[in-house]
Amino acid sequence: MADIPAAHHAVSNGTADSATAFDDKAMRRIVIASVAGNALEWYDFFLYGTAAALVFGELFFPKGTDPLIGTMVAFAGFAIGFAARPFGGILFGHIGDRYGRRGALVWTLSIMGAATFLIGLLPTYAQIGLWAPALMVVLRLLQGIASGGEWGGGVLMISESAPPHKRGFYASWSQIGVGAGFVLSAAVFFAVQALPRAQFMSWGWRIPFLASVLIFGVGVYIRSTLPESKEFAKAAAAGRRAHMPVLEVIRRHPKEILMAMGLRVAENGGSYIFLAFSLVYGKFIGIPSQVMLAGVMVSMCVELCAMLLWGRLSDRIGRKPVYMIGALGLVVIAFPFFWLLDTKAPVLIWLALLLANPICHGAMIGTQPSLMGELFSTEVRYSGMALGHEIASVFAGGLSPLIATALLEHYRAAWPVALLLMALGMITVISLLFTHETARRRAL
Repeated sequence: MADIPAAHHAVSNGTADSATAFDDKAMRRIVIASVAGNALEWYDFFLYGTAAALVFGELFFPKGTDPLIGTMVAFAGFAIGFAARPFGGILFGHIGDRYGRRGALVWTLSIMGAATFLIGLLPTYAQIGLWAPALMVVLRLLQGIASGGEWGGGVLMISESAPPHKRGFYASWSQIGVGAGFVLSAAVFFAVQALPRAQFMSWGWRIPFLASVLIFGVGVYIRSTLPESKEFAKAAAAGRRAHMPVLEVIRRHPKEILMAMGLRVAENGGSYIFLAFSLVYGKFIGIPSQVMLAGVMVSMCVELCAMLLWGRLSDRIGRKPVYMIGALGLVVIAFPFFWLLDTKAPVLIWLALLLANPICHGAMIGTQPSLMGELFSTEVRYSGMALGHEIASVFAGGLSPLIATALLEHYRAAWPVALLLMALGMITVISLLFTHETARRRAL
């Protein structure tokens, strides 16, 4: 008889170990599929930012006598894509909260893939005049609508299936897809820039956009095979579905939406200054584009690993302290970032980008998915995250490279842009002071 409890204990442990192994295996599948899908989606979206800095100002937008004017107009198209993102967030937030995360993500990728492919086919301003920028704006609007529904769903597919004590770590993997998409888009542009300039400007720049047709097929297949997230499936089975999720989240979580918006400002605005505007500034002061692109790619590759470390740290010490490291870091390095670029020394240029991306931006972006998701209850979470994330993106990421380029065009110096970076960082620091710690939140 004395052996029975021991035997029972062994069986229980075996069952628990099997369940843990199954959960780990299921999580690995969800993480791999989600990261791959996110990377493919954001590859498409980030292509425009790189092309706007290097190509579109000359090919699609009238520039007059100052090249910075053409780039500013191209970045205005960039901002238009961000302006459309809240509408995409509302649309796909509704679909995701009512009918499931997976279906919403298949639609976002389909729209993004089609719009990006068509950009690669567009005639230039020299060929069809004002129709060229007009059609570019329409396609950029479609990209913005798709990306507005992408981020929240991509995060939730992972975070809503992760164990609570590892949610920060697992949720940070969703950002690997975002970073990988940027690295992939920058790498493809880096490769096609090796063509003779005449060929690159004539047809070489189109290759990254046309390649999205292959990405679309792979991405839709990957997403169609994903299971629905655990927390959504549980809430749906219990009949917890909001009839109008957007209205419900505004009624129940107005403060949390404002928190999410404030958290987004430094992360998103700073990111696009570091990644998109830095290419413009480098070109302005005479740094070869290849040096800047290589530096951006290296810093982003390092950040892919840093995101996971920051996410894991947020499980241990809390979301707020880690996020605060990134926001305050942005304020501190605002001026040194441009001082290092001004040296025109490749090693110091790369140091600037490594300080900006893996450390400052990485601490925020690696913690953001778990922190924002934990602010909202399951049945309205997609809509709440989409509203906070995407409305802020209009004013932060959408306008920051445009404002920075305008400041550079007017002052012919980087110090006003450094002040802009500091302002973005302080908005997020203040927002964090009013945000409650969420690391111990249970599934709601």
